[in-house]
Amino acid sequence: MTATVALFTADLRLHDNPVLRAALASADEVVPLFVMDSGVRATGFDAPNRRAFLADSLTDLDAGLRERGGRLVVRAGDVTEEVCTVASECGAQQVHMAGDVSGYAQRREERLRRALSADRRQLCVHDAVVTALPPGAVTPADRDHFAVFTPYFRRWAGARLRPVLGAPRGVRVPEGVSSLPVPARSQVTGVSPGVAAGGETEGRARFKSWRGRPMKAYADRHDDLAVDATSRLSPHLHFGTLSPVELVHRAQQTGGEGADAFVRQLAWRDFHHQVLAARPRASQEDYRTRGDRWRHEEDEIAAWQEGRTGYPLVDAAMRQLRHEGWMHNRARLLAASFLTKTLYVDWRVGARHFLDLLVDGDVANNQLNWQWVAGTGNDTRPNRVLNPLTQAKRFDPDGTYVRRWLPELADVPGASAHRPWKLPRRERDRLDYPEPLTDLSDGLNRFRRARGLDGH
Repeated sequence: MTATVALFTADLRLHDNPVLRAALASADEVVPLFVMDSGVRATGFDAPNRRAFLADSLTDLDAGLRERGGRLVVRAGDVTEEVCTVASECGAQQVHMAGDVSGYAQRREERLRRALSADRRQLCVHDAVVTALPPGAVTPADRDHFAVFTPYFRRWAGARLRPVLGAPRGVRVPEGVSSLPVPARSQVTGVSPGVAAGGETEGRARFKSWRGRPMKAYADRHDDLAVDATSRLSPHLHFGTLSPVELVHRAQQTGGEGADAFVRQLAWRDFHHQVLAARPRASQEDYRTRGDRWRHEEDEIAAWQEGRTGYPLVDAAMRQLRHEGWMHNRARLLAASFLTKTLYVDWRVGARHFLDLLVDGDVANNQLNWQWVAGTGNDTRPNRVLNPLTQAKRFDPDGTYVRRWLPELADVPGASAHRPWKLPRRERDRLDYPEPLTDLSDGLNRFRRARGLDGH
């Protein structure tokens, strides 16, 4: 009997998983392995909301493997040490895993490759697992990656994706390979109360229900904060409980403007991954420096984090994040713009807070979207500022989203919920809601001066 190892990382699924399929094709028996990476915990990336979703996903993955005659093997510690130990225990000559793009993932992969090679074993890395199109699959003539989305998307849309793979019918695991218990959500403390359930079964059910009428309306309604017409599939993409390749194929089969708009969002995700693959330091350093001398007022940062800025749309967004571990994409852009450009606070402060809470806290998408908003990344209009009042008028005109997340404003009618400081003094005094943290025009002028835009 020959054996191999399928190392699960950000691909916690059975459907359309090239890693598992290649491992099954290369040996008689396979060890489906997940390592609770001590290095991830040391970086502070192991936040409770993601840990809870991860526990759901691993439980579901184990159940799916058991239905096929297998099981998930769980280990904890240094990934290189644990993988090498398991490979030695089962006599595996190969280890299969998905390629990833963060600096941490690239270093982990290289350490594992060297250690396996020293034991005369092979590491097989598979692309188009975490992303629909592998980073570097399309590049401009004069650079190693695309720095602007539109030309990237033209090439991305013309590329041929690999076919979708079915789930395996059977998985045979070698006897005698020990495992820790699969973690459970109930063991995780500090989880936000509204964090959604994880796992491939949940993800596939959500996409199936969203693929019909909601997807058809996506192009027109994806920015509507009150309706919340987005797919909410980003946590499943982050953990790989859904395949981006399969989502693109299924959306294209559905067709229509809504499906096209959804595919475009998947392309944005790939775009950020190819940027980070080429520039790993962009997770912490400005992609394009603007010479910013950021402010750091602790009370203002705390007010932003707690949803007490006095601007209801910003505060509703931050309350949603704290409760659900998720935030509507339009609200993310607005909250980030308010912090970086109205308060002129370093984008890294906001990105860290988001990573502390977001279930879909992906380094490529989170950090590079923050840089896009802050004007230090790939935005072709780096000095744009999103006005929360203008955004409210466009995307939450009746104040429905605001009242959903700010109970202290629940009785304020209509659009007045966006400007509670305009209410008569008697009504305003009854609200447990703060005055605006800063004047929007003051914030705009400060930002323009800092960026040297005065007179332009």
